[in-house]
Amino acid sequence: MATHFGRIKGMVVLTFILGAGSAAPLAESQDAAGQIAQEMALSSDRAPIVLTGDDIIAQMLQRNLLRNQQLQQYSAVRTYEIRNLEGKVAAQAVVRVKYRAPDKKTFSKTSEKGSSIVRHLVFDRLIQSESETSSGQEHHNSAITTANYTFTLAGDEEVGPYHCFVLEAMPKRKDKYLFEGKIWIDAEDFAVAKIAGHPAKKPSFWINRADFVRRY
Repeated sequence: MATHFGRIKGMVVLTFILGAGSAAPLAESQDAAGQIAQEMALSSDRAPIVLTGDDIIAQMLQRNLLRNQQLQQYSAVRTYEIRNLEGKVAAQAVVRVKYRAPDKKTFSKTSEKGSSIVRHLVFDRLIQSESETSSGQEHHNSAITTANYTFTLAGDEEVGPYHCFVLEAMPKRKDKYLFEGKIWIDAEDFAVAKIAGHPAKKPSFWINRADFVRRY
């Protein structure tokens, strides 16, 4: 799941649920987005542009390329949580991630609590996977692209202040670097606002399923 989305918040929250049976400004690109948004809002006397899931992903990738060219570094704090089926927190880790262009990511834990076994089986492997997919062939194999996923436009929703397209993402293969779920993409600047789903390949024999929500 390796891609730079351009919108960096101070906190990224990821929540995992244990399954049953388990213990920079871009004037050039903004014009195109504004035009699409305006044409989608036309009155009924003109046919609006109909975008497919692949169209939206193509716009996102084009914008990401421009954003990444200007993004030199960032730092963010993530809170990882494991919850059981009753919603009770079984494990938690607070992690600071630092990015430096073009592809270097470092992770440092600032606090941990709860089951060390669960933290190792889920959090440590998740961090390891993201570190591995920062560059090289793993980056290509994990990217949110039509080479790795089939995308279907499921509708539109508000995510905080952002009006977003909602896309269903179906991985084309069982791979520890891919996920199955939904992506919310800002209709204005085509940046990812939210991702929710679960890994395409279960992270451990002991973890039946790990659902996550990531907000940007």
